[in-house]
Amino acid sequence: MRIVTAEEMRDIDAKTIRGFGLSGLILMERAGLSVASRINELFGKKKCIVIAGGGNNGGDGLVVARDLYNQGRDVKVFLCTPPESLQGDALAQYQAALNFGVPVRPVQELLAGHAPVIGRHSLIVDAVFGTGLRRKVSGLLLEVIAFINKSGLPVISVDIPSGISSDNGQVMGDAVRADCTVTFGLPKRGHLLYPGAEYTGKLFVSDIGFPRQLLLAGKSDPELLEKTFVSGLMPLRSEYSHKGTYGHVLIVAGSKGKTGAALMAARACLRTGAGLVTIGVPESLEGIFQSVVREEMVLGLPDSSSGLISARAYETILGFLRNSADILAIGPGMGVSGDTRKLVKRLVEYADCPIVIDADGINSLEHHQDVLPRAKKGVILTPHPGEMARLIHRGQHKGRQTVLDIRDEIERDRIAVAISFAGETGTVLVLKGVPTIIASPDGKAYINSTGNAGMATGGTGDVLTGMVSGFLGQNVSLSQAGVLGSYLHGLAGDIAAEKKGQHSLVATDIIDALPAAFRSMKQDNSCII
Repeated sequence: MRIVTAEEMRDIDAKTIRGFGLSGLILMERAGLSVASRINELFGKKKCIVIAGGGNNGGDGLVVARDLYNQGRDVKVFLCTPPESLQGDALAQYQAALNFGVPVRPVQELLAGHAPVIGRHSLIVDAVFGTGLRRKVSGLLLEVIAFINKSGLPVISVDIPSGISSDNGQVMGDAVRADCTVTFGLPKRGHLLYPGAEYTGKLFVSDIGFPRQLLLAGKSDPELLEKTFVSGLMPLRSEYSHKGTYGHVLIVAGSKGKTGAALMAARACLRTGAGLVTIGVPESLEGIFQSVVREEMVLGLPDSSSGLISARAYETILGFLRNSADILAIGPGMGVSGDTRKLVKRLVEYADCPIVIDADGINSLEHHQDVLPRAKKGVILTPHPGEMARLIHRGQHKGRQTVLDIRDEIERDRIAVAISFAGETGTVLVLKGVPTIIASPDGKAYINSTGNAGMATGGTGDVLTGMVSGFLGQNVSLSQAGVLGSYLHGLAGDIAAEKKGQHSLVATDIIDALPAAFRSMKQDNSCII
């Protein structure tokens, strides 16, 4: 499902009105009616306070109030602007509400003496701001938002919670914390990016009559990953096949104290369907790995006196790739040193196969992202925001900004950062976090819809590395591997959380849940996410 900015949604709205014969008043009517219908579905016959702003979002709220009032419900509207300042469709809906007998009062009355109203009403409809908010909320409207949040009542927001930027999910001074939000046509970026996603609550997307061709027109816009779409990317398993059909993945990983990272990546890779998996590990730890592996194989690599893989491992790895493996993954638990920096840089430049780089593999590329476009068969990077910040931080570049400053910038607009980096470096970027963004060099990006807070625990990134590598071994594109790995990783985490609970979830639970996640993709293609 396409994800749009406020400007893109306004363009769809304008083209619908100009080119398809639907007036703005009709669209406003259908929007408000869809919210009223959702209120009846979710909240039954609760009494309602509708808090309406002076723009089209307020007009939508007036439609909600009129329709519920006409059903015999107890409804009151509190208007955040003087009636004489209303214009256009919002003014028409205000007059219609008065004609139907809906009580409409200034919002100051609610703020000054709300106790009797709160006692009689049990639901707030937030229709103060829509998607067009561009500056911080202040003055009276800041008081209104604070009142809504302190009321203790359930809140349903119209289009987007008031005070949230629809383009990046940032809080514009203060914002309404909604239990649910009904938006129209397409979801906006602010619904899915944090902190906006947290303020949005449960999101519903209503069809109010926008032409399908307009909703589908933005092929370069980010898309929300849906189960039906992802299931269509799943690699098929032929009856006439063997282990070599599904790829041989070499995972260069592990160091003293971090053997688990390598093992989890390897086991997740196998559970994802790779035919063969070899773990390339420091020679000094080879015996430890040999004692615990089962289906996995082990390749001993020259290591340094510190126990980290040596730059001398380069020839061994390249030889193994030439003769045996099809995919290279680098980084889980590998550690960072001068040797690992040399090793990762040379492998990116000279390995003649697709490469997945995570964790310490990414950290080893700090100050050396210029090598990424030279990769022969492409690279997938899977950083969390801290690793991403270290990757793009370049000393005096960006003045005195620290890695923490850059990390905060990334979190403020992770879609734009991911798209920009993927385009500049020619890589597929899986920017982990809430939500995970998958961006490819052609400017396309996807927002992952699976996963939960229980996955915020050590080792889950190693599992993702193994899964992305496993999909690559099954002859899918780099972008598809990023999408499949991210979605199935989160889906397995959701399944595991159902059984274990989020507090008790550990990374190996995700690996154990992978068979159920794969089965669910086949069983039900009707669910969106």
